Amino acid sequence: MPDLTRPDLSRIVKSYDVRGLVPQELDEGLARAFGAAFVRVVGASGGRVVVGHDMRPSSPGLVAAFVEGATAQGADVVAIGLASTDQLYFASGSLGCPGAMFTASHNPAGYNGIKMCRAGAVPLGLDSGLGEVRRLVEEGVPAHDGPRGSVEERDLLGAYGEHLRSLVDLSGNRRLTVVVDAGNGMAGHTVPGVLTGLPLDVVPMYFELDGTFPNHEANPIEPHNLVDLQAAVRREGADVGLAFDGDADRCFLVDERGEVVPPSALTALIAVRELVKAPGSAVIHNLITSRAVPEIVAEHGGTPVRERVGHSFIKARMAQTDAVFGGEHSGHFYFRDFWRADSGMLAALHALAALGEQERPLSALVAQYDRYATSGEVNSTVADQRASMEQVRTLLAGRPGVVVDELDGVTFTTPDWWVNVRPSGTEPLLRLNVEARDAATMAALRDEVLAVIREEGAA
Repeated sequence: MPDLTRPDLSRIVKSYDVRGLVPQELDEGLARAFGAAFVRVVGASGGRVVVGHDMRPSSPGLVAAFVEGATAQGADVVAIGLASTDQLYFASGSLGCPGAMFTASHNPAGYNGIKMCRAGAVPLGLDSGLGEVRRLVEEGVPAHDGPRGSVEERDLLGAYGEHLRSLVDLSGNRRLTVVVDAGNGMAGHTVPGVLTGLPLDVVPMYFELDGTFPNHEANPIEPHNLVDLQAAVRREGADVGLAFDGDADRCFLVDERGEVVPPSALTALIAVRELVKAPGSAVIHNLITSRAVPEIVAEHGGTPVRERVGHSFIKARMAQTDAVFGGEHSGHFYFRDFWRADSGMLAALHALAALGEQERPLSALVAQYDRYATSGEVNSTVADQRASMEQVRTLLAGRPGVVVDELDGVTFTTPDWWVNVRPSGTEPLLRLNVEARDAATMAALRDEVLAVIREEGAA
């Protein structure tokens, strides 16, 4: 029989973070235990850990409990207060110590979570320490035999902004009008600290920090959350719009027409810029990015490396290959000169620099990086993920010229198109992505596969 006195963390400990409803799944007692377990796993007793948090109403209480657990294990805590996730990575990298960020990213207001890393912003995933943290919390963290650690409050926003500006030079660029939708998330805190003083006229939207997200969800991958930004860009006659998620580690772009810039096009644009600095380097892309990305990387002398979806996989492959850059379809962008961590703000600076150093509008600039018709990610609720995927395999695998691989879900590839179907790790969903040389082929394939998935899912 299961031990009912021990917490079951299977619902909230994900592949590379902790995330759950507060207080039903994650409360201050658990946060205290996570703080203690984290210190033990990363070997920080007698050393330092850095802790930051987002604007959610539950964050301060959870952080206080985590800090109590960490200091009880003998760790000194550097508390940086309100921060974006990439600001926490900056703190971990620049201070050379493990870090914990309290955020649930783009999740609804009732959620919160913890993203943890080792010193140098090295991710803590299930197979690289997070599983051990979970085990310790479930079994009970042993008491520390030694002195309690101290707490130091430190404001690193200025140093974070200075570091990012040192990586991308906008000083000689033409002046741009930029609409920024912070979604009431942490970009409202970090954008002024990074963009002030640059040749930019910033039009702020929803900069008020409000973890109840009164205007729209801070999840720019969903098109309906970009509607306000698109309208504002057109109304202001702006050169570009930027949309950040709740913890500001992801960034999406809107061009001067109010059209969304595909993240794959931005991946290719930044890759080309980074390859100028580091010729011949590897560039990581996940298997959902457009095939234009590896084509353009190779055309510019780089080595494209394909990886499965997820930041822990991308960062690990970057370390293995010493890649200069990595990009994902979800708006995550990773930089070797930022401790291989993802930073929506650094990606935005690259885009602004590329736009401002030439005279064309953004739509014309990115057109050269946008070569194929794509479906975007289409999610379907299904009862049996495996059965639905097998139905798609039956539909596509036998077609002429199809190559099948299972790096992440199942991908079917021909010279003219590819289809990927992969299961969500946290919900009863199948995620479909389709790309083809023309829009008609893409739409036909998308609809054909969706019909099979949704017929199977409804059965």
